Amino acid sequence: MLQDKEKVIVIDFGGQYNQLVARRVRECNVYCEIYSYKTDIEKIKAMNPKGIILTGGPASCYEEGAATCSPELFNLGVPVLGLCYGAQLMNHVLGGKVERASAREYGKTEIVTDSSSALFKGVPENTTCWMSHFDYISKMAPGFRSVAHSDNCPVAACENRERNLYGIQFHPEVLHTPEGSKMLYNFVRGICGCSGDWRMDTFVEDSIRDIREKVGNGKVLLALSGGVDSSVVAGLLSRAIGKQLTCVFVDHGLLRKDEGDEVEAVFGPKGNFNLNFVRVNAADRYYIKLAGVSEPERKRKIIGEEFIRVFEDEAKKIGKVDFLAQGTIYPDVVESGLGGESAVIKSHHNVGGLPDHVDFKEIIEPLRNLFKDEVRKAGLQLGIPAELVFRQPFPGPGLGVRIMGDISAEKVKIVQEADAIYREEIAKAAKEWKKENTGDRFADESKLSVDEIFSRERDFNPPWMPDQYFAALTNVRSVGVMGDERTYDYAVALRAVRTLDFMTAEAADIPFSVLQTVMSRIINEVRGVNRVFYDLTSKPPGTIELE
Repeated sequence: MLQDKEKVIVIDFGGQYNQLVARRVRECNVYCEIYSYKTDIEKIKAMNPKGIILTGGPASCYEEGAATCSPELFNLGVPVLGLCYGAQLMNHVLGGKVERASAREYGKTEIVTDSSSALFKGVPENTTCWMSHFDYISKMAPGFRSVAHSDNCPVAACENRERNLYGIQFHPEVLHTPEGSKMLYNFVRGICGCSGDWRMDTFVEDSIRDIREKVGNGKVLLALSGGVDSSVVAGLLSRAIGKQLTCVFVDHGLLRKDEGDEVEAVFGPKGNFNLNFVRVNAADRYYIKLAGVSEPERKRKIIGEEFIRVFEDEAKKIGKVDFLAQGTIYPDVVESGLGGESAVIKSHHNVGGLPDHVDFKEIIEPLRNLFKDEVRKAGLQLGIPAELVFRQPFPGPGLGVRIMGDISAEKVKIVQEADAIYREEIAKAAKEWKKENTGDRFADESKLSVDEIFSRERDFNPPWMPDQYFAALTNVRSVGVMGDERTYDYAVALRAVRTLDFMTAEAADIPFSVLQTVMSRIINEVRGVNRVFYDLTSKPPGTIELE
């Protein structure tokens, strides 16, 4: 159970990297949670944390009304690490001085570290970090000493070893700080003394036990989308309660090519999971509702509302259920304002917009405390195929928001075929790169552990490999020449982005030869297409999806 796990608390002061900090801690096999700086000190004491990390923030700690904390936080006898704003606040609260710097320090910066500090064990004396600050610590609080500096920042890191208080002026959690993960590991595993008992195999075992205890002889209903989150929930519940679980999979005809059949192959009667699987083929029903509708928001609403109606019909057939299961994950909780202090990004999808009168007494969210990478690891642990576990992110309205303008069965087929070619060629190019750069390391797939499969899929990728990529059908038709004949067909747009958090993104630098192959295959193999574009737009100003 989570209450029995050793825990590190991340206290959020409104920084943009709060989730990334927590993810980096979890990668050290240490469980952590994000809380607002407004959290009562008594609640923090009651959680009995092994360590506390203070995040960055957009304010100046010496300004009136700025986010702050009680000095008591530093007297709990628990190691505290302040990052950027957190480091400045720690010194400010404890009697130091923070002032506006003459020039902002932003971007990659070379620092010199003191190897005698436990923070920098195993870190080169000269290393690169990512700075982002207007203010600087002009005078350290009593008892602190500087343990890292740059040309423009005399206190790039500081420590009060007697009180186990540490501050880092830069951001160790981002990839631009190559040794940052090691620094965080040194804090949580070394300074805090965490043993590293947060692992997905034990999470799966504990969750199965907890679900059995909670559900008893009850019945559980899950809307299975085929995405990673709902698939892992289905796998987990199946292992725990078997046929007490009913999964309703609504195929709205807006899925990627063959996706409906792939989901049924895994979770249906011929799959490896013991559950009741209901597939509803509702494509015609959706196409009728969407006919002639081109406005993006209206399409989204129609698709969402029709899903509710279809699910409602199936729920009536099933009758009374005791629990409704959802694929809520930790970023959903944090982004809804239930976790940290950062701005609310989206409303929490409790019940996911499902009809109010579906009769259940409680919601089960077994992945509520997991980040996406942890969900994928849990999926592998449950025996869900890697191709499903690492499936590309897919919007709820499906291809409905990847078809500009109105939707028809013909257009859906065009974008399905084009997207399948695009994904196939990206996978082929990535596989060739892996073969050249990893040798035979992953040759015998039958002998790979869960961690090795995860590493192969996530860490051993070409430097250009996008985090999300897909084909979309534009509403542009143009003149072309094919086989000496004039054509007037559609243009397909290829989208591929690199991103850490999906809040910002930039176009992936896919090799031109790969794009050429994709273009040639789409034009030759997909009827109705005579042009292919590559979308170079970053986010912002664009969005990852086209609609």
